[in-house]
Amino acid sequence: MNGTFDPLLDATIRHLETLRERGVGHVNVSAETLKALRLPASRVGGNLPPAKPEAAHPRITIRPEREPAPANQTASPTPTAPPARFQAAPAAVEKPANPITDIPDTQPMPSSKAQKTKAAAILALQQKALACTRCAHLAASRTQVVFGVGNPDARLMLVGEAPGADEDEQGEPFVGRAGQLLTKIIQATGLDRGDIYITNILKCRPDTPGQDSGNRKPRPEEMETCLPYLHSQIDIIKPGVLVALGTVAVEGLMGPGDVISNLRGKWLTYRGIPLMPTFHPAYLLRNQSLSIKRAVWEDFLQVMEKLEMPISKRQRQFFLNA
Repeated sequence: MNGTFDPLLDATIRHLETLRERGVGHVNVSAETLKALRLPASRVGGNLPPAKPEAAHPRITIRPEREPAPANQTASPTPTAPPARFQAAPAAVEKPANPITDIPDTQPMPSSKAQKTKAAAILALQQKALACTRCAHLAASRTQVVFGVGNPDARLMLVGEAPGADEDEQGEPFVGRAGQLLTKIIQATGLDRGDIYITNILKCRPDTPGQDSGNRKPRPEEMETCLPYLHSQIDIIKPGVLVALGTVAVEGLMGPGDVISNLRGKWLTYRGIPLMPTFHPAYLLRNQSLSIKRAVWEDFLQVMEKLEMPISKRQRQFFLNA
């Protein structure tokens, strides 16, 4: 079949396959259409080359529509109700549009069975984030989107403020010096990075025009634009505890408020989930005080207790003076 008809054939096959996936066993075609399809090629659009061997596609039976019965013929009885799978679905309840999750998909969606899993839902959300250009200046300057990493079934989610240079290069949150220290803190609880989920409020590194190095604080409007991605991550994973790392992360979640030194160690609630604010690991790198390290560890001890994790005597004594 020539190139003019190839797209039409492909579109027809895709449509029939979609109907088959929805449980449709046959489609109705009028008798006139079937007659036209049986006409020689010369009578329906000109001479066509011989058809190629038929490709292997799942078959859907095409049945002609029933013509009206003659007036003197008794019509056969019809069922009182169609089979359940052909009954009209109830009207969908219209929901408010979500600027993130309602972005049209540019790639085929996973099957309905795969979509039921958290991993598939996170992956679908990540694909939208990777193509996001809602902050044009950040999209133009980033190396890649730093979406998040970890266990979609995690009971603990850590939330930072934004990727830095190392994260922008590697595409994973908290992989620089601060991230390495955070990994040690996680391991001290008895968990691994793969057991939890780590992400940031802002998924792109804040641009630094004219600077070769260094990072800047995310702007409130940037975090507000990106926040729906975090909301969707939280709603999919449904962690038992959230930990906000640093002042900016707390402000991004809760809005401007008290300083982190006054907030840390005190339970807050975010989207119905217990939230523990604590110092950012980068702050611990700048401040090697044993009392600051102990303060962060006490925050994580509270997290462990909230998650009903076992705590050893040795763990309770970390960073205490001999």
